[in-house]
This record gives sequence, C-alpha cells and structure tokens, in this order.
Amino acid sequence: MIIVLGGCTNPLTPNNVHREPHFSGVVVEVFDNSILVKVNEGEDVMMSSDLMSVSLDVEMIGVIDYAIGDDVVVFYDGNIAESYPAQINKVYMISSACACEKCVS
Repeated sequence: MIIVLGGCTNPLTPNNVHREPHFSGVVVEVFDNSILVKVNEGEDVMMSSDLMSVSLDVEMIGVIDYAIGDDVVVFYDGNIAESYPAQINKVYMISSACACEKCVS
C-alpha cells in the first residue's frame, strides 16, 4: 500500500490572510519600495522594534497609495530582520486599518 501525502494548503487570499502574523501601525515615511511604520502600542512586534520598514513588494493587492499618517495593518510571514528600523521583507498584504474588520489580535 502506497500513501501519497500532498501539500494540500489553501492559497492565501484576502479572506484568510488574517490568520497570518500581522500588526497595526501608522505610516511615518513613504519610499519608492517601502513604507516606514510606527507600530501601535500593545502589538507583540514591539518587542522587536517600534519602527518597521515594510516592503511594498506585496503578494496580494492591498492599499496602493500610502501617505504619512495612514493607519495600516501589515500581514507578513512572521520573519523580522533585526536592525533599526526592523525590516519585513515578505509581505502578504497591507490593508487600511479601518478596512480590516477581521483583524482581531
């Protein structure tokens, strides 16, 4: 008897991305390929850094244009590069904080 186990994982979509690591914060600077986000108080990622450089090379479409002062929720793979500001390079989606009703940490 041969049993084949395949990778049967569901692809990430805007409906299930809320299960991935995420945090909320405020955009403090906008660059061509990244945004600098000041992490909101009480977020677990504050133990890594209060500022996160977040890549705009996202896997799913989220907010397209960012401005200083925007409230955002960043969904990522859980890896944070230790530097200051800390860096998040694998971003699944960046959402407007007010549009993210499913994001209850």
